[in-house]
Amino acid sequence: MKKIFFAAVVGTAIIGAGCVGTVSGTKTPALVYNKDAVQGRYQRSVDQVYKASVAVVTANGVLITEYIPHDVTNTVYSLQAKVNQRNVWIRVMSDPQPGITDVTVQARSGMSGDADLAHQLEKEIALKLVSQ
Repeated sequence: MKKIFFAAVVGTAIIGAGCVGTVSGTKTPALVYNKDAVQGRYQRSVDQVYKASVAVVTANGVLITEYIPHDVTNTVYSLQAKVNQRNVWIRVMSDPQPGITDVTVQARSGMSGDADLAHQLEKEIALKLVSQ
């Protein structure tokens, strides 16, 4: 009876596990659907914000992938990184308002979100932009 109960619990956990979309347009596994992304808006160009994002990520962890999603215009840049053993995705895109750039930082630890790390990285990007 214990084996059947254990199998039912494991089966429910596997079925309940899903995927969440990342800010870069990819998918990642998730068990816990909690807040994992933070957004900021800056009065800088897309290139300046993206360069600041790359600098912050390389100072805190390892940059894994940089890419431009081809399903949108060239005013969108994304990257994936590993910071403090957590997966981090950053999307930098131009806002409809001229001269404004949006940056979204998403961090996930295992199967759950890490809003604290996302917030920390987003603030470091802001500080990097101020120092430029």
